[in-house]
Amino acid sequence: MSAEQDNCQEQQKTPPPDSSSGPGTDKSIRQSVADIFFQPRVLVIDDEERIRDACHRLLSEEGFGVTCTKNGEDGLHVIERTHFDIILLDLMMAGLSGFDVLSRVKSLHPDTVIIVITGYATIEHSIEAMKKGAFDFLPKPFSPEDLRLVVRKAIEFIRTLQDITTEKSRMRVLINLLTDGVLTTDNQKNVALANPTFLKMLRCTQTNVQGCQAREVVSSPRLLEMIDEAMAQPADNFAEIADEISVGGADDSDATIFGARCIPFRDRLGRKLGTVTVLNDITSLKRLDQLKSDFVSMVAHEIKGPLNSVLMLLDNLKSGLAGDLNNKQHATLGRATERIKSLTALSSELLDLAKIESGLINQEKEELELSGLVADQVALYQQKAAAGSIDLNVEKIDSPVPVMGNRTNIEEVVANLISNAIRYTPEGGRIRAYAGYAGNYVLLRVSDTGYGIPEAEQDRIFQRFYRVKNEQTRFISGTGLGLAIVKSIVEAHKGIVGVESRPGQGSTFRVYLPKIIS
Repeated sequence: MSAEQDNCQEQQKTPPPDSSSGPGTDKSIRQSVADIFFQPRVLVIDDEERIRDACHRLLSEEGFGVTCTKNGEDGLHVIERTHFDIILLDLMMAGLSGFDVLSRVKSLHPDTVIIVITGYATIEHSIEAMKKGAFDFLPKPFSPEDLRLVVRKAIEFIRTLQDITTEKSRMRVLINLLTDGVLTTDNQKNVALANPTFLKMLRCTQTNVQGCQAREVVSSPRLLEMIDEAMAQPADNFAEIADEISVGGADDSDATIFGARCIPFRDRLGRKLGTVTVLNDITSLKRLDQLKSDFVSMVAHEIKGPLNSVLMLLDNLKSGLAGDLNNKQHATLGRATERIKSLTALSSELLDLAKIESGLINQEKEELELSGLVADQVALYQQKAAAGSIDLNVEKIDSPVPVMGNRTNIEEVVANLISNAIRYTPEGGRIRAYAGYAGNYVLLRVSDTGYGIPEAEQDRIFQRFYRVKNEQTRFISGTGLGLAIVKSIVEAHKGIVGVESRPGQGSTFRVYLPKIIS
């Protein structure tokens, strides 16, 4: 084909940019360029001058920075000095072929978008080029709109990559600046990300942990178990796994304590992608809490002895050892005795609470038969309930209910719930205790027809010293520690305690303890 014929065909099939493109097209591609925070650079490598000139004119008008070279050798020289976002590359050139240039560009700038330009007779070559990393191809001859279309696609691709890179960079900076430790793993439990804080917390000295198995990085067996538990969660369940772990130290006083939370990470179809684990250093909080518990324990222990001595002296006075008493004196001593007994009970409960929070109750556990234990406690409180004309009984239990626990403390849980029910149930009321199963838990339930608890106060009744006070309950004595002790014991046994109540309709306390797995 002659040069004149080529020019004629170019005029027919490649009309001037202004004559083929409407305002909407111009606005679209220019807006795409404007959305990128830098001016995209384009390199045109083609041995046909008219192709170079047409691409340069059109793309310059669209806001690109355009450079043109007439062969592969010149193109590579330019590429080695400057990074280009888009390269329009002719495959069939004299000298260095487009395939060679393509391979070299991908080794130097793998993120550069390459659009190959080829004649109709070499479509198979352009497909081969795409297999080697080219983004798209333009068959010759092409119109300005064809060029705009493929460049617009390239710009959208660059912008998407830019957004992903920016978001990843922003997220990595944020995670690396967190004072909490963060670990993410994939569905094979390989480390996808571990921020410096996490590595420091676990005293890991490896500099590059990405791609390592979690067990190669995480030294805590419990933390590995939490990751396994999160990955094992069924598709219809999504729960956070929380626990406390200790790291380092020859004994507990030197160890660092972390609050650990682990959740599964899934895609929109519910498929498991991995896990996210967050560590928070709670050592100072735990030690402060231990100091408070130790102080309370010390004070309670120190006052218990003198209080018992005062009680003995009051009993001696009431018995007449120091002389006869009139009725008024006897009544006064009786009230003083009751107050001292309340203080003695308070010191005993404070000691119990300090012992529970110190973790001592976890040292001795045995298999208990809960239904029999509940029946025994009900029998112990029958006389006290009968004195208040309250019907106290055990709901029918069809089979034994085994549970692992500390006998003394589980008895204390049952006793506290029953004595509370008696205290807050008026004459003629009814109390029922029950032990059975609820799903994967053993259930202890104590229900009464007492005064009930306002909804606004139900979240606070397990706090230390908190008591519901109203016209019906203000004359009822108590320390406000009973339910706090119940909650501490239950949580130390990895259980849950809750309440349902309505004023005037009674209350139902439920304790869930882990079932023994046979």
